[in-house]
Amino acid sequence: MSLSAPHPQAAPAVAPALFGVTVFASATLVFMVQPMAAKLLLPLMGGTPAVWNTSMAFFQAALLVGYAYAHLLQRAGSVRRQAMIHGAALLIAALVLPLRVHEMLGPPTSDHPALWLLGALGLMVGAPFAVLSATAPLAQAWHARIYREGEGRGPYVLYAASNLGSLIALLGYPIAVEPTLAVQAQTIAWSLGYGGFVVLMACLGLMVARAPSQVAAAVAVEADGQDLAPIRPWRTRLIWIGLAAIPSSLMLGVTTHITTDVASAPFIWVVPLALYLLTFVIAFQDRPLISRRVGLLFHAAALAACAVIMPFHTTNLLLQLGIHLAAFFLTALVCHQTLVERRPPPSRLTEFYLCLSIGGVLGGGFNAFVAPVIFVNVWEYPLVLALACLGRPWEMATDKAWRWGLFAIAVVALAVAPVLAGLYAGSESVVRILLGVVTVAAFLIRRSTVLFFATITMLLISAQMVGDRVDVRQQWRSFFGVARQSVMPVEALGGTVHMLAHGTTLHGAQARAPEHRCRPIVYYAPETPIGQVFAAKRAEKASLTIGAVGLGTGTVAAFVRPEDRMTFFEIDPMMVRIANDPAYFTYTTECAKGPIDYVIGDARLTLQDQPEGQFDLLLLDAFSSDAVPAHLLTVEAVRMYLARLKPDGVLIMHLSNRNLDLISPAMAVVEAAGGVGLLQRHAAAYESPPLWESSEDVVIVARSEAALEPYENDVRWDPIDPTLAAPWTDAYTNLPGAMYARMKEIWAWLP
Repeated sequence: MSLSAPHPQAAPAVAPALFGVTVFASATLVFMVQPMAAKLLLPLMGGTPAVWNTSMAFFQAALLVGYAYAHLLQRAGSVRRQAMIHGAALLIAALVLPLRVHEMLGPPTSDHPALWLLGALGLMVGAPFAVLSATAPLAQAWHARIYREGEGRGPYVLYAASNLGSLIALLGYPIAVEPTLAVQAQTIAWSLGYGGFVVLMACLGLMVARAPSQVAAAVAVEADGQDLAPIRPWRTRLIWIGLAAIPSSLMLGVTTHITTDVASAPFIWVVPLALYLLTFVIAFQDRPLISRRVGLLFHAAALAACAVIMPFHTTNLLLQLGIHLAAFFLTALVCHQTLVERRPPPSRLTEFYLCLSIGGVLGGGFNAFVAPVIFVNVWEYPLVLALACLGRPWEMATDKAWRWGLFAIAVVALAVAPVLAGLYAGSESVVRILLGVVTVAAFLIRRSTVLFFATITMLLISAQMVGDRVDVRQQWRSFFGVARQSVMPVEALGGTVHMLAHGTTLHGAQARAPEHRCRPIVYYAPETPIGQVFAAKRAEKASLTIGAVGLGTGTVAAFVRPEDRMTFFEIDPMMVRIANDPAYFTYTTECAKGPIDYVIGDARLTLQDQPEGQFDLLLLDAFSSDAVPAHLLTVEAVRMYLARLKPDGVLIMHLSNRNLDLISPAMAVVEAAGGVGLLQRHAAAYESPPLWESSEDVVIVARSEAALEPYENDVRWDPIDPTLAAPWTDAYTNLPGAMYARMKEIWAWLP
């Protein structure tokens, strides 16, 4: 039975563009406030990818609250009443402005950092975010009330405008806003923008309330004129939720994978979210830029390529990033285009978006809160990647024998590859050919959903078994990342060497041979700048008070004499357990001759609690890791470090980083903080054995010229140049500029 909407008695009084502008503005504010909130919390939290994932899970939950509110608001009856309620909600939410970190939660704790972060975000921005996020479904519901189906563009197109605003805001913040405005100016500008949006929303509500309704609330009309009543409503809702959960989980999974196993650089975190939003823009267009048929074709190819390349970390970096991001983008696009195909008529619009939001929360919550507890590695990524096959059309297509033949070949190849890799050291080429054959077979049988899913799942497992060979003996996972202890035979060091990697970065190593066990190696070898400063201070004073931000394997504990005292400031309790377990490393338990203390928490906060004038040496070794804690490298932070030094004390800043030029802003920070400094860019000696010493960039800082006098005549140390970059502060950092400077430096080295 087909129901038609009554003919309009008068032309709608609302310009369609007003709907688009309102939705666009709300989305811009919503996605501008997310990185802004992170900026406010930065001095209190480390830069681990888990902070990003937890924040994303929070914002997805707040989005769910907003969508649920928009759905319930439809029961208020008239648009006039809805507009009045929504206006009141916007004004009440404005009471928390301007944005700031509330003190009622106290400082963050390393025991339950995720709970503290969720509470801080809720108090800071929860109410404005939820109310703003209700705009997209609410405006679309109002649009459906005053426009009949077929008059102009349908309400679902407004969702594309919403996500376009989100995408522009997300990319515009790090490129235009953060480098040009201090954080206080950002919060004021956002608050003014919020006020302007309240006025815009009031205008829309007033004009919609005055416009004649074209569709009765109880009337449901399908776009093709079919009866709307669903036969199995809960099955439909579960499909909506599942199709929304897969891209949401995969977005966080690919983010964690590429920042843990591929490369960690600022804004790599942002790219998956930007692609996620872009798929919504494309899927909800009247005429999508990428058709569903093309999307399905390329999705099968990208998914198979991603499955086979995932464990091969030594593959070209750009190729890896391209394949992983392409597989994620096409998977999200396929799921979202399937959602568009299954979207209900406008009368159930808010319910549809509510289910999408529930799926987003379930997918994001699984990655942020469940996976770190049940997995010791980022297994959630390949798991959801395999499940993404089920988001394709369920076309069995198993009636053709050649598909079963290809599947059988794939099964045999995937069974043989791990056996060959285990038996023959030189079988790498043959193994890769076998995996390549399976990749092609998976693409060819893509139209059989069950066979495609089975092939991709087996390919993920088999490739993991034959991937890059690293003798990993133990793995751990915490809120702050994944740590791996591996073993490498090094003849020059008398046998095996235990190594500790955090993500893709080596955090320390120790030779197991007794004659080399207590010799600092890698970044802390006596030949390195860090080793040079420790040696100079040991020769200068009979006893030292030493502080070190960042524990790693605890290598610098080997410098501690019986008369010395050392304190490690470490944010992750898991690292303390690893460094103090003699089964893995013994620098702190066997090599240190004096007492070793540990202070758990973010060093910016825990050092603040230390007495002034306490340390002879303070080592800041937190910038070579995957997560760059920029809040430790601001003028305010360095000024605080200098206050904790004795008059002749020295601050060692280890600034080696593959992705960012941290030296230029650090030199500017030193001068702005009132310190004096020297720079050494150390290149490891060519003849040194593997892991004996490492190349590194170090800036040493003191409160006076006299404290650096022992190093000024050493040709290895150069004066700092504070004019190369603007100093970073708690209100201003320029990570894009640091990344660009590093890229220019790399290009200059190329022939």
